[in-house]
Amino acid sequence: MRRVTTAPRSPAPAASGNFLRQAIGHDIAAATYSSRRWGGSPGDARHHAGGPPDWAPIRTRFPPEPNGYLHIGHAKSISVNFGLARDYGGACHLRLDDTNPEKEGLEYVESIQETVRWLGFDWEQHGIRHLYQASDSFDFMYRAAEYLIEAGLAYVDEQSAEQLRINRGDFGRPGVDSPFRDRSPAVNLHRFREMRDGKLAEGAAILRARIDMASPNINLRDPALYRIKYARHHNTGDRWCIYPMYTFAHPIEDALENITHSIATLEFEDQRPFYDWLLSHLAQGGLINTPAPRQYEFARLKLTHVVTSKRKLRQLVNEGHVDGWDDPRMPTIVGLRRRGYTPGALLLFAERVGVSKADSWIDYAVLEGALRDDLEPVAARAMAVLDPVRLVITNWDQVMGTGHLERCSAPVHPRVPERGERSFSFGRDLWVERADYAESPGPGFFRLFPGNLVRLKFGYVVRCTGAVRTSSGELAEIHAEVLPETRSGTPGAAAVKVKGTITWVGAADCLQAEVRLYGHLFKVAEPGAGEESFLGEINPASVQRVTACVERTLGHAQADERFQFERLGYFVADRKDHQPGEGKLVFNRITTLKESFT
Repeated sequence: MRRVTTAPRSPAPAASGNFLRQAIGHDIAAATYSSRRWGGSPGDARHHAGGPPDWAPIRTRFPPEPNGYLHIGHAKSISVNFGLARDYGGACHLRLDDTNPEKEGLEYVESIQETVRWLGFDWEQHGIRHLYQASDSFDFMYRAAEYLIEAGLAYVDEQSAEQLRINRGDFGRPGVDSPFRDRSPAVNLHRFREMRDGKLAEGAAILRARIDMASPNINLRDPALYRIKYARHHNTGDRWCIYPMYTFAHPIEDALENITHSIATLEFEDQRPFYDWLLSHLAQGGLINTPAPRQYEFARLKLTHVVTSKRKLRQLVNEGHVDGWDDPRMPTIVGLRRRGYTPGALLLFAERVGVSKADSWIDYAVLEGALRDDLEPVAARAMAVLDPVRLVITNWDQVMGTGHLERCSAPVHPRVPERGERSFSFGRDLWVERADYAESPGPGFFRLFPGNLVRLKFGYVVRCTGAVRTSSGELAEIHAEVLPETRSGTPGAAAVKVKGTITWVGAADCLQAEVRLYGHLFKVAEPGAGEESFLGEINPASVQRVTACVERTLGHAQADERFQFERLGYFVADRKDHQPGEGKLVFNRITTLKESFT
């Protein structure tokens, strides 16, 4: 597995960058698309011919199917397509490829738009809102299909699904011509119109391109263009009972939208010959603007400990393995957002992994590294204790006064003093992490153990004197004595040298919070790659819920507000369950301070 390391932000644009930038730079220098005109909206050749010269030197598109929630791989595609359009002064269209009415819906349409905006991009340029749906072009697609039929380039095939499968052949065996392949254009046009008019049953016929059943590229063996589906479409309702195949609709949409560089993932590389075949014939017929778009492919994102298959993600949700699409363990954007990931972190990650033609696995640590780099300069600091045990300062009342509470302060952010200070109380009773005490410490343990001096951060130095345990041996409370002249920020603070500093929360003014500690959803780096089902590779310890003690300033935290809990990691107030007005504090761990596997 190739491990990708971090890299500095790269300047843009530059023709000498990745292969996409090289292709765009070449086309701009050669004025490849400079003669094209833009009609202000998607349309055929005549529509665009009536418009002014296209102001956009490049046009890209982000074309998700609205049949699920976008995931981390889509974030990379959004970054690539919208980023290139931004860098070269062009336009990126948001296109909803809604050609399959059985799996699509408005819920996903709305989620896609919200996600693109959350990542910081918009589809409006030069006063034009470049938000399009494949279904808006169904009329033209049907017209294009009839043109292909009349030109002898498409035919209606009425073989059964099993016959189609057998006669298509495989990589070692050429396909077999359909018995319907040589029917006249007039007959094919008649049957296609009967398909359109609902006179044929679902599955009784399909429209196929007439290319080459012996082609070594199976995608050119008379691919399907239209199928019959009696399903209501969320945009067109019941107007259509035939729907275009994605591989037919996609290049047509690119052409109608004046796309210059159609950027896809590598699984579409074998489809590019059909893409070019279709647009070449439609251009010859004068149906589309020229020069036609060109497709480029890059390796899709493969992130360790993650699955991005929509089918598998849907299975995780439907079978209850996760708590919905926005479960913070999911690689969906809504899940990552709830986990506490920021738009800046996702875009920085996409920039660092870049685009290439080579498939490789990206270590999840690269994503977490981008997140830490994005959060460290801005996240407010706070102290929290996730596994609390009481620390009793046994000489506090004697040296400081019975019941006395010392007001301590700390910066909201250590490198941004203008953000001010936060304050909390230090008294006789404190909460510390259970793991910060050991009776028989090993080498390198400088925290609490009998006789050792430790600084309680922003507070005092204390000397541990021992601990109390229950009859079962469980640690019940730790005892220590305060050195009264060692308060942080006073002249005596440096008089006593200590090797260990720990965080704490005062018992007098702490708040309780539910903290959810998330780790990898899958315990293996490449889920589903072996013989075991990916469901059998789910990490049973991917979430742990604890009742923590947190400093009182966190009582004002708002949903989606992110913090660095000192020594522990980055945390976010949960966007659904956190209700500070009702005294319900819920924080999700976004990531640890250093790389670790959980």
